[in-house]
Amino acid sequence: MGLLTGILGLPLAPVRGVLALGELIRKRVDEELHDPASVRRELEAVERARAAGEISVEEEAEAQQRVLGRLTGAPSGRPVRRTHDRKR
Repeated sequence: MGLLTGILGLPLAPVRGVLALGELIRKRVDEELHDPASVRRELEAVERARAAGEISVEEEAEAQQRVLGRLTGAPSGRPVRRTHDRKR
């Protein structure tokens, strides 16, 4: 039965290979997006851009929120709330 299943499943081998490759790429992207070193590099790049006058203070704050939101898992459309920002 294993030989028959192998022969009949042979046409699907490229599909399985593409799916496995896609899964490997997804895992690598997730690791890169949530890697603290990567986040730090991006935050430093934002700081350098602000210091060079390439972006405004508001754009810097938005970029920082996006990067930190990625690290904390917050949705990208919503800002990350800090403890001192909460309304009581």
